[in-house]
Amino acid sequence: MTKPIRVLLLSDKESDAELISSALSRSGMSTVTSRVDSQETFTAVLSELSPDVVLSEFSSTRFDARGAMDVMRRISPATPLIVVTESITGAGAVACLRAGVEDLVLKQNVTRLAASIDDAISRRRPLGKLTSRQVEVLRLVAEGNRTRDIAEKLKLSVKTVESHRGEVMKRLGMHDVVSLVRYAMRVGLVAAP
Repeated sequence: MTKPIRVLLLSDKESDAELISSALSRSGMSTVTSRVDSQETFTAVLSELSPDVVLSEFSSTRFDARGAMDVMRRISPATPLIVVTESITGAGAVACLRAGVEDLVLKQNVTRLAASIDDAISRRRPLGKLTSRQVEVLRLVAEGNRTRDIAEKLKLSVKTVESHRGEVMKRLGMHDVVSLVRYAMRVGLVAAP
């Protein structure tokens, strides 16, 4: 028997939680869902729960996907975020994907949410192989920082930063910095230009 997937739902509507839980249950996916509706509770529960996936409304009156992505980059960069929304403009969808949102699911097509969650978790799994220091080095490399600058920012030696970068490449199965940058953008560790 597989463990239930830990879902953190960012929404100010109880009806969203019911819709999502029902759709995931019908698909056969076993989940444990926690719903929050503010930045404070989101940040606390994200740290405490270590969810497998975060689901969020695109825009909300209190706190939304864009704010959640910023918090997640700092606290839990390996956790994928999927936007589940009533509607979204093309520009809004592009902005979400550039910010690192893993997928967008319209509420009228919520039956595809389980597959989206499975795909998102699979894509993010390699990032979970990294230590928090390695994730930080990856983020700084992807932002275009030189090794010497990273060493200064993290108060490490240049050799240690090079060692971390080499280990990141090994664990992710990548052989050059360009691949690291692409990966960091794809998983939302850094925003696409």
